[in-house]
Formats: sequence, structure tokens, C-alpha cells
Amino acid sequence: MTHQTVSPGALSRPEFIGLVAALMALNALAIDIMLPALPNIGAALGVANENERQLVVSSYMVGFGAAQLFFGPVTDRFGRRAPLFFGIGLYVLCAICATFAPTFAIMLGLRFVQGCGAAATRVIAMSVIRDRYSGREMASVMSLAFMVFMAIPIIAPGVGQIFLSFGTWHLIFIFMTVLATLIGSWAWLRLPETLHPEYRRELKLSVVADGFRAVFSNRVAFFYGLCGMLFFSAMFGFIICTQQIFVGIYHLGAWFPVAFASVAALMAVANFLNSRIVKHFGMRRVSHLATLIYLATGTTILILALMGPVNFWAFYGLLMILQFVFAWATSNMNSLSMEPLGRVAGTAAAVFGFMQTVGGAVIGTFIGQQFNGTLIPNATAYVVMGALVLCCVLIAEKGKLFGVGVEYQAAPVIAE
Repeated sequence: MTHQTVSPGALSRPEFIGLVAALMALNALAIDIMLPALPNIGAALGVANENERQLVVSSYMVGFGAAQLFFGPVTDRFGRRAPLFFGIGLYVLCAICATFAPTFAIMLGLRFVQGCGAAATRVIAMSVIRDRYSGREMASVMSLAFMVFMAIPIIAPGVGQIFLSFGTWHLIFIFMTVLATLIGSWAWLRLPETLHPEYRRELKLSVVADGFRAVFSNRVAFFYGLCGMLFFSAMFGFIICTQQIFVGIYHLGAWFPVAFASVAALMAVANFLNSRIVKHFGMRRVSHLATLIYLATGTTILILALMGPVNFWAFYGLLMILQFVFAWATSNMNSLSMEPLGRVAGTAAAVFGFMQTVGGAVIGTFIGQQFNGTLIPNATAYVVMGALVLCCVLIAEKGKLFGVGVEYQAAPVIAE
């Protein structure tokens, strides 16, 4: 059941979805547009080791994840708008400074702080969705937001490649600056305050601790949040190796952005389909089935990789299946983790965001560092993470799969 009472002139459902997706897209942009430029940045800043260049992405992800623990309690106290614009401002400032970074160490530092700023967009995006929707409707809205959000991974590597064709990697940071400014202006003009005064929480240690305790003590919410972390670990391990896999192993060259974009496009389609079917089958049934398919597909890739070099089209076909069900699983599991925690939505979004991004970045970086010119490290990660996700689901659901679960009420929504 949902409560969607808004004041006249408030965001329509389509504009709300578009704006939330755009806010989340700033994070995807800061990751995916960099992928074609990693060799150029490494060459310009004196980094010869390919695996070390991955740290341009990893440092951003660590900052992005860690700062969410700060923004969660802050947004539960002061509302959604003020922390959002502070974060976007920090994101823009670091993007500008990165164009002048004289050393690789300074570049990594700026990327870390830029990630800290982007943390606000993730926490606020998840919070306003939970403020406004609940149950299967929340899962549907989140899927549609992720569908629009996936447009960035589709086009970002190609945009990055275009900038590199006509200029240097510095243009990429300028583009980030302009786009973040435009999206921030849209939010400033159109996004109302969605946190009802009754739900504001004091910024005191005891109150903050109570919020974190509520998140960690809820078995269903916590273990579905952990599922997201495990899935994103495998995904991040793949993302930071995509250039090495598609170009190094399969020699796609300039076709690399096309291959990457097609995978992201399929994930967008998967999220759109999920927004439809989840209303009929529920979050648990869809995500549980997706997890089983994910594990089976990852196992198939690993078996083929252990047998020797894998034909590109065989790998590509299996990768498409894997990413399709990944989208189904993570979208619904994110909703399941937020569902019981409406009264501490900001803190919950922060905790799960921290788990998924820092945990995903640390584990994913470890996976990426194991790259050895074959698909074996990434395929192993798919299997191990898929198996661990299944274990977490069984713990969350007390050993049962494909259940229905309990539906919760959304919080009242107000205008600014």
C-alpha cells in the first residue's frame, strides 16, 4: 500500500523517477565514463601498471561508500534537500580540480572526495523513494529509476571515447562538472522536501546509534542488504576489468564501448520488465529465481573458462544472461532491504549503501587484482558471490524461497 499525497505543483511520478534516476546517474557517470580513459590517465600521470590504474575507479568507490554513513543520519535530521546540494557541490568542485591534478596521488585523493560528495545523491535518492512509496509499488518505481539510470553505463564509455578522440581525458571531468550542475539545478527547482517533520530524528549519538541498531537488528533487511553487497562485489570486479577483458582478451578495440553499452542496455530492459512483473509476482519470487539463474550461469562460465579460452560469443551470451538476472535480483533486494525501515530510511540507505559500495569496491578490487589474462578470476567471483547470496536469502527467509512476505506503509509525503 502506498501514500502518495503531494501538494499542487509537486513532481509527477514520471518526473520523480527521472530526477531520482538522474541523481543516481551522477555516480555511474563518474565510474563508467572513466573506463576508456584509464590508460590515458595512467600514461599522463606516470602509472605504467594496468592494475594500478584501476584505483582511479576504486578510490572513488571507497569515498562514495564511506561518506554514506555520514549522510544517512544527517539526512534523517535535516531533511533530504540540504545534504543533497552540499554533496553535489563537493562532486562538482572535485571534478573541476581533477582536471588540474599534477600527480596520480592527488588524482586519487580528489576522486575519493568526489565519491564522498556523490554519496549524498545515493542516500537521498533511496530515501525519497522510500519516503514516497512502499511494497511492490516501491520495487516498481525503483526498477524504473534503475532503467533510466542504466542509460549512463550505455552511453558513458562511448562518450568518454569520443572525448579522447577529439581531446584529452581532462574533457571528461569538464563534462562531469557541467552535467552535475544541470542535474543539481533540476533538483533545486523541482525536488520537494519529502521527509515529514514527524520522522526527523535528532542528531545525537544515542539517536544515531538507535537508528543503526534498527538496521542491523532487522534480519530480513540486513541480509538482503548483504545480498546487494555480494552481488555488487562481483559486478565491480567485472567493471574494473572490462577494458582488459574486452580489449585485452577479445581484442575489440574501438568496439569496446559498444559491447559494454549493450550489456548495460539489456540491464535497462531487465529493470523495465521487472517494474511490470514484480507487481504480479512480488519481490521475493522474482529475486530468488534470478539468484538461482545467476548462480547457474556463473558456474557455466567458470567451467568453460577452466577448459580453456572461451569463445567470445559464448562468453557474451552468458554474460548477457548473468547481467539480466543481476538487474532483477539487485533491484528487488534493494527494495526488500529498505522495506521494513521506513522510520530510519536515510540511515538504512546509508548503511546498505556503505555495505554495497565499500564492501563491493574492496572485494571487487581484490577480484580485479586477480586478473590474469583469462576469465577464471571473474567467473570464480560470480560463483562464490552467487552462492553466498543464496545463503543470505535462506537466512533472511528462515530457509524458505519464493515466499510473499509482509507489505509496509509508506511515510507521509510533504512538499517543501
